[in-house]
Amino acid sequence: MYKYSCFVLFVLCMVSCVKITDKFEQVEFVNYKYPYETENNDINCEIIVHLKEDGFKYNIDAQVPFLKYNKTWLMLLTQDDCVQAAFCNTWAAINGKPLYTNYYYDIAHLVIGDLPPGAYSLNKTLGYSDGTGKEVRFAFTTTLAPEQEWMNESSYVRIGYKADFYRFFKKNGLIWDNVNAMLNYGVGISFHDVATDDVHVIDSIYSHFEIAQNLIRSNLNGRGCKVLAEPNGNYDYVKAALVYDPIQIMTAQGNAKETLYPFKIVSDLNKGLYNRVFVDDPNSIRSEIENNLKKIKEDRKAIHIGVHGTDYKWVSFLEWINNQYGKDGDDSVWFPSMEEYYEYNYYRIHSRIETAIDGNILKIKIHMPAGQYFYYPSITLNLKGIRAENIQSIQTNDVITGFSYGNYDDGTMLNIDCFKYLYERAQFFCEQYLANPTDDNLTDALYFINKLKESDKKQELLQRIGR
Repeated sequence: MYKYSCFVLFVLCMVSCVKITDKFEQVEFVNYKYPYETENNDINCEIIVHLKEDGFKYNIDAQVPFLKYNKTWLMLLTQDDCVQAAFCNTWAAINGKPLYTNYYYDIAHLVIGDLPPGAYSLNKTLGYSDGTGKEVRFAFTTTLAPEQEWMNESSYVRIGYKADFYRFFKKNGLIWDNVNAMLNYGVGISFHDVATDDVHVIDSIYSHFEIAQNLIRSNLNGRGCKVLAEPNGNYDYVKAALVYDPIQIMTAQGNAKETLYPFKIVSDLNKGLYNRVFVDDPNSIRSEIENNLKKIKEDRKAIHIGVHGTDYKWVSFLEWINNQYGKDGDDSVWFPSMEEYYEYNYYRIHSRIETAIDGNILKIKIHMPAGQYFYYPSITLNLKGIRAENIQSIQTNDVITGFSYGNYDDGTMLNIDCFKYLYERAQFFCEQYLANPTDDNLTDALYFINKLKESDKKQELLQRIGR
């Protein structure tokens, strides 16, 4: 009997990494882990556009625009030092979650409902549209510290316990559970400091990149890292990254000579080192953004901000971006992670697009060659010379899991997502809502379901949540 009891206890511990200390609580925390190890493949899309008239009537030109969704300026944010605030301030603000001035929480606290008092909320999510009415939330890049043991810590959950709130004091940094949750919402990852005493020895930094990479892949379900955010102005990290093949793009504040001008990019950016700016008060960058947008789009630089901890000032700044240039403003900004921007530009440069017209049928084939550790198989394709109202219907092959289309200035744009498990992720958030039908869970379920292309499976998910 003793051996059986020990076995049951072992199994329960393996199901969840959350410590439930109230003996009467039976709570299981589940975190969706996207199977990234199977995502990294070349993609072959096929699209059939049924036109209302003969296709030869139109002079159709198919191109991938400089920025996704035909946005007119690019914003990037990298958060250094693998801080917990990246989850419970930055990510939380973007995704409409509870915010605190003095407390910190983890994804387990949020999902299970064990939160401290005194929360405030923006009462909305922050993002932009895909140009066809679908919401896309802001994303950013968080650095990781995979060699630090504190990333392996579990969350201390104690529902209903109010005698003290020590479990909501700031941790040493992000834990893996939080990172896994953030990835589902588009957040990207980056190398930063590695655990070597020889911080100016390139071979040592290189070897620790390898150690850190293995830990990242192990803890993030096969996902690797291809970005470096230079730490402490140490250019030796850049030198090591230049010979470490998996790192494909880098950013730095003092040592970067190159400023990114998205509408002038003619290369795939591989091994590029691009400038970012650190500011104490994010509101000080507002005038730079406003002046940048007075220029024609071809002369606009990417606004790339570096930050360590984030607080209510940063929350306010992100809300300002949303209200001025996002879905509640003029909808002009694209705000992805560095990973997503790099991959999108790579696909823009290297994809092969073929079109053929047969009567009122336009056939499009797109070959998207993936690089190492690619996880954002998604592009916008512009069909210049034809408007959405000229289209009767569109069919896509099974490789395309998310799809929308609508007019842009010069024609019709197609937004194409080829994530293999887009449906499975949407299904997870649907089931999370059904298990705990809060307004917040409904918002997220709808967000992920709406990323899917129209299909019976999508309609079935909507029906399950009463939509």
